Amino acid sequence: MKLFANILLAALMGVAASASFAADEHAAAPAAAAKPAKPDPAKGDTVFNATPANSQSCASCHNADGNSAIAANPKLAQQHPEYILKQLQDFKAGARKSAIMKPLASALSDEDMRNIAWFVGSKKVKPGFSKEKDTVALGEKIYRGGIGDRQIPACAGCHSPNGAGIPAQYPRLGGQNAEYVVAQLTAFRENVRLNSIPMTGVAAKLNDREIKAVADYIAGLR
Repeated sequence: MKLFANILLAALMGVAASASFAADEHAAAPAAAAKPAKPDPAKGDTVFNATPANSQSCASCHNADGNSAIAANPKLAQQHPEYILKQLQDFKAGARKSAIMKPLASALSDEDMRNIAWFVGSKKVKPGFSKEKDTVALGEKIYRGGIGDRQIPACAGCHSPNGAGIPAQYPRLGGQNAEYVVAQLTAFRENVRLNSIPMTGVAAKLNDREIKAVADYIAGLR
C-alpha cells in the first residue's frame, strides 16, 4: 500500500511539473509582432507638404506632387512606395548618406515614412526628355543591351525597357532627372552610396561619358 501511495505521489508531482513547465513556456513565448498600419496617403500628403519647425517640407525640394523641378533632386512621383520607404529608412539609419536627408528622415516615424511613400507613389510622374543628341544612341545601347565585353548588364533587365522598374525590387527610372541619375551613378561608382550592392558593381564599370549618356536616355523614357 505504501508503495502504491509513493507511485501515485510521484505521478501527481510529474503532472504538476509538466503543467508548470507549460505555463512557463507560454509566458515566455514572445508576443506576435504587430502588423504595420495600412498606409494612409492623405496623412502622407499632410506630412510631405508640412513645414516642420526650423526645417523644410519635403515639397520644398521634391514639389507638392513629387515631381521635382530641381534637376539635382529626384522625382518621387509614381515611384514604387516600397522603394521610397526603404530609402527613407536607409537615410535614417545612415545606410545611405545625405547631410540633407538624414535629419529630415530621422524626424519621421515608421508610420510617417509609410504614408509619405504611398502618397508620392500614387502621383503620376511628369515625363522628361533626352537632351544630348550626340550621346542618346550610346545611352540607349547601354540601357537596353549593356556592354557585353565589359560584363555590364542592360539596365532594362532590372528597371524594365520603359523604365517602369519592378515593384518592391527595382526603382522606377523613366523620366527621372538626368542630373540626379548622374549623381547617383557616380556615388555608386565612387563608393559614396553603399546601399545597393548590385548598383555599386554596375556603376564601377562605367566611365563619365557613359554615365551621362545613360542618364540622359533615362530622362526621356516613358
